[in-house]
Amino acid sequence: MTKGWIGVAVIIAVAVLGFGTWWVYGLGQEDMSTSDGGAGMDGMAGEAPRFPPVAAYYEGERVLFAHPESSDPEISELLTDMMGSPVTTVPELAEAPESALGPVYVFTNGVRPDGPRGPLEFQPDVFDTAPGDDGYTPLRRLVLLTWNEDGTSAGPRLLTSAGEVEDAIEAGELSAERTDVVINAPLLTWPAGRR
Repeated sequence: MTKGWIGVAVIIAVAVLGFGTWWVYGLGQEDMSTSDGGAGMDGMAGEAPRFPPVAAYYEGERVLFAHPESSDPEISELLTDMMGSPVTTVPELAEAPESALGPVYVFTNGVRPDGPRGPLEFQPDVFDTAPGDDGYTPLRRLVLLTWNEDGTSAGPRLLTSAGEVEDAIEAGELSAERTDVVINAPLLTWPAGRR
């Protein structure tokens, strides 16, 4: 009798895992390009804008984000060229109160990985918070990081967390320039979730 229940349990487990995989990876989702996706928009979903995801780091993990808007026209142009998708200039973003902003760390020199890179062709950007964290905000003040080349540091290396960035700044390995540029950069994926 026990073997019978084990067989039933295995069949149920396989069915649940199969359905879960199908569900998680979107194989069961409605084709949004041929329907209104239940949104009542008469087929508008097929025309919906798409933001290319950008790779970055948060707490040692790879995350993805979008940057649809910037307060600075030169940065908007740079990001548009980088992603091949328009980044709108919204000067009013620079007027956001400091309490509504978080940093996005962007490297001006250092490591050039084989994979994704930041907007200046060096390592991907680093975020200090993600959705669900105290103080998370999609509005980011651009902080430019430059590795000091005076021979006193271990040299440029890949940094994957705000803690590592802050330690390198404190040790004098990195210089940080806090700019007046604000970027709307919501995270799309993060270790504990996704949009």
